[in-house]
Amino acid sequence: MSASLSQLQLRQKELQEVAVLERLELAIHFQPLKKPLSWADKGLDAIHFVQDTPFLWTSIFAILAHFKPKLASKVLAFGFGALKLARGVKNLI
Repeated sequence: MSASLSQLQLRQKELQEVAVLERLELAIHFQPLKKPLSWADKGLDAIHFVQDTPFLWTSIFAILAHFKPKLASKVLAFGFGALKLARGVKNLI
């Protein structure tokens, strides 16, 4: 029983060493993508923040509409256009 256990432990160590080498090799290949992926991650965080706080962006738009109604109408038109575009792309995917 102890011989098979020691063989299993030896095999486990070998597999862990192989996994470490594979992780390092993968990290080398993904190094050029690190910065663009971090920007994409920050963008997704911003989108989730806006989605999670509708009161905040609604209040900001209300203030904008009160002080700059022409700009608010342009922002609203752009927002609806972007929303329609996003839904169209989502349906294609």
